Amino acid sequence: MKIEPVSQVLITDDFEGAIEMLKEAAPKDSAFELFIKEEENFKVSDANEVIAKAYLASQNKIYLCLATKQFSDVVQNRLLKIIEEPPKNKEFILITPSKSSLLPTIKSRLPVNVLKNETETADFGLDFNNLTLEAVYNFIQENKRLKPKEATYLIEQIAKEAIFSGAFDLDDSALDMFKNARKALDVGSPADFTLTAVLLKLLAKKRKAKR
Repeated sequence: MKIEPVSQVLITDDFEGAIEMLKEAAPKDSAFELFIKEEENFKVSDANEVIAKAYLASQNKIYLCLATKQFSDVVQNRLLKIIEEPPKNKEFILITPSKSSLLPTIKSRLPVNVLKNETETADFGLDFNNLTLEAVYNFIQENKRLKPKEATYLIEQIAKEAIFSGAFDLDDSALDMFKNARKALDVGSPADFTLTAVLLKLLAKKRKAKR
């Protein structure tokens, strides 16, 4: 997939690969400012550093690439104004594995592009193109004793694979369920209950087979 070097959100867990693709597509006289947090989340102090760099004058195009596993609501709100009114010659590119954590205000201001890593396939024991109630039940039984952190990771992977499959009618409200599921796990919701809620909602959003 070709990546256009413009302000956008890229959904991928291959941060380095996405940035290399951007560099290949960018004008030769452009430059990149990288803010990559692979093992921790983006902080408000990181957002402030991005904003400070963005306001430095430049004659050539500057791409500010922000990559992290999750952008908190506070960080997204902190960045919102400068994304809405970017300084001259500045492009903002947010890179993160999950679209479900993005605020509607960010998604309404930046195009969201999902990049699939063709070398990686997730095997959950679920066929997302042929999801059934029986498959959901068996999956929950196999994963009902997951720890919260493990369940959170699984929710993120389910979200990604559901989007990639194209088998579901996922509007913004449907995508919010993944974000809400992660929040529920953070406050102690049982893994089996949360996974059941997500997968049953996916079943309800399953596209009707073409005849």
